[in-house]
Amino acid sequence: MKQDQAELSDFTIGPTSSRSLGSLSRIVREVSLAASLEEVLQVIVVQTRKMMAVDVCSVYLTESNGSHVLMATQGLHPEAVGQVRLIPREGLVGLVAERAEPVNLENAAAHPHFKFIPGSGEEPFQAFLGVPVLHQRKLLGVLVVQQKIARQFDEVDVSFLFTLAAQLGGVIAHARASGVLQKPMGSQNENGPERYLTGIVGAPGVALGKGVVVYSATGLDTVPERQVANIKEEERIFRLAVVHVSQEIQSLGNHLELSLANEYQPLFKAYAMLTGSQSLVEATVERIRAGEWAPSALSTVIKEQARRLEAQEDLYLRERGNDLREIGRRILGYLQNVAPINLEYPENTILIGENLSAMDLAEVPMGRLAGVISAHGSGFSHVAILAHAMGIPAIMGISKANLGQLDQRELILDGYQGRVHLEPSRLVRQEFARLARQEQQLTEELKGLRDLPAETPDGFRVHLYANIGLLADIELSLAAGTEGVGLYRTELLFMVRDQFPTEEEQYAVYRKLLQAFTPSPVVLRVLDVGGDKFLPYFSIEEANPFLGWRGIRVILDHPEIFLTQVRASLRAAEGLSNLNLLFPMISAVSELEEALHIVRRAYEGLVEEGVRVTWPRVGVMIEVPAAVYQVEALARRVDFLSIGTNDLAQYLLAVDRSNERVAELYHSLHPAVLAAILTVVKAARRHHKPVSVCGEMAGEATAAILLLGMGIDNLSLTAGDLPRIKWIIRNFSQQYARELLARALREEKPEPIHKMLCEALDNFGLGELIRGGKTSSPLL
Repeated sequence: MKQDQAELSDFTIGPTSSRSLGSLSRIVREVSLAASLEEVLQVIVVQTRKMMAVDVCSVYLTESNGSHVLMATQGLHPEAVGQVRLIPREGLVGLVAERAEPVNLENAAAHPHFKFIPGSGEEPFQAFLGVPVLHQRKLLGVLVVQQKIARQFDEVDVSFLFTLAAQLGGVIAHARASGVLQKPMGSQNENGPERYLTGIVGAPGVALGKGVVVYSATGLDTVPERQVANIKEEERIFRLAVVHVSQEIQSLGNHLELSLANEYQPLFKAYAMLTGSQSLVEATVERIRAGEWAPSALSTVIKEQARRLEAQEDLYLRERGNDLREIGRRILGYLQNVAPINLEYPENTILIGENLSAMDLAEVPMGRLAGVISAHGSGFSHVAILAHAMGIPAIMGISKANLGQLDQRELILDGYQGRVHLEPSRLVRQEFARLARQEQQLTEELKGLRDLPAETPDGFRVHLYANIGLLADIELSLAAGTEGVGLYRTELLFMVRDQFPTEEEQYAVYRKLLQAFTPSPVVLRVLDVGGDKFLPYFSIEEANPFLGWRGIRVILDHPEIFLTQVRASLRAAEGLSNLNLLFPMISAVSELEEALHIVRRAYEGLVEEGVRVTWPRVGVMIEVPAAVYQVEALARRVDFLSIGTNDLAQYLLAVDRSNERVAELYHSLHPAVLAAILTVVKAARRHHKPVSVCGEMAGEATAAILLLGMGIDNLSLTAGDLPRIKWIIRNFSQQYARELLARALREEKPEPIHKMLCEALDNFGLGELIRGGKTSSPLL
């Protein structure tokens, strides 16, 4: 139950604040030591009754259907716990929940909302004070105190209870997520509500299987610092460990190749190269030569380099930090002579871990892996991407759960709603078994779309491109049927080095990428750093990095960096003519003109040197509101527009999706986001310029319908999402998509838009693209 908590000193509670503050602090401290939801609620009711000197304290928890269930009480009859259930708006508890504000009554029975519940034992109580328990704008329940004497609770009482509820809202939410695992494991849950954990969808699908928890025998944070006398021998041992782990990773890649038809072999080659990379090896050797023993030298270097990656704004790059840590743990295990942990993997294994890596997945024998649960990570992690490729569901970010208690448990993964079902009833197991069979049928049907065009029944053609961050993604993207690269992030090429890559180093990477997809287009986004996306050898420090020196501003201020990258890309495209350059974070026409001037300088310089280069197609990313309002001027100066919906939505809504306090306010179907995208599309049409979407919206089944209705020319998405979006395009006419778009634009909130689009998918028999199976489950 440990959880970050606001400093209690931030709260003031009126004239008796010192007494109340101490009371509140004691309650919160006891709650933090509780091990289950039941213990948390018991602490709340017992201590609150004592501290406020009242006759009754009760906690009602609000269920998903809006009902309020008595879950703990001190003062009412104990047997009423779990039995008293109030429907929405029923009783004084319902009134508190509906208003989401305190209700303070001297004589509760005289109020029109009073609801007498026989057997509860509340007959003699007159005074009533109830406050809502909220967490991130969601009602979790109602906290109530009652007293026999008729009196109005004073301001200190109200403030104390309200403050307690506000402070404990997050703790109860945490307990609700993890405390469900503390329940006895006796009988199956046949009659009660289904228990489940909620996370982030990493890869869609449905799986039924047995949980297997993966853990490491070595930890980077527990290595002691020591000095060595024989420095040469220590360096030799370290280099041998690097070679050993590099070979081990290549072997895992060969094993995985059998089940993925060589689609992901390049990833493991990249891992092996990262294991022996100069930046990793030389930095570690430098510390060894300074007298540090190899394990602590390696641990320090791995953690430093991983933190640089994990501090990035780009989620894709952030996830590479976990890959690096896994490599470090493997090398460390070899150095410390720790035998690897041999796990047993049953049929239909659901692999579970704090920070799973692609290498963990490769350890599972072929044909036995059914699903993946990772406490941390996102849809950009290689685990999620690999799960996409393997056709298995992955649920990420279940960080509040005690994963150890999932080991050897029968689980159900719903990779459409991001749920892990615990103790499922017989009916739910049967329903998900049906969905799993239909999911397999759907996967086979999608494979048949690989070589078919993404064209609507009424003849509108959409080009589907891939987002790529590593060369390892090339094979996977081609296997999914991509028509080119809609976004190649060049940041990683710069970030994995300890100095700027040379023109030749960049040329070699870009050439390989362009050749792999020729004659299909490749959109290369020029270096995009700043914000919290930084290079270890290039310091950027400022008070507000997200609104400061970042994106195109950085490389315009350092034209030598920009010029080198453009020269390398132009040379790499010699004889191929499929290069497209994309400028990020453009907020002014002057920035675009300056960027084009540098491209002109690079082009003319190469021509003078005798290199047979061609002028590339150039485009601008529309990802800040200023670009939306200047889109006409920008469109006149470029060959294409690319809408970065992730950043655009975040700037428009003032929401940082990585901040859990406000993440739920982010919605790609927000009317303001849709209006901004439509503005860009209309401007592109007026100037006869193609327009693409390269954010997450491109891979969302519901959003894709509206983008189709807007007439988007190209969608750039992950390889795993590509077949499903193609299926939508081939089933929805553009005319019908336009009708849905018109209806969406009349709405004022995102929720009814999402509901409308889900119903449209259901009506076309495509509901399985968002839920799994051929029809939606009435049980869920």
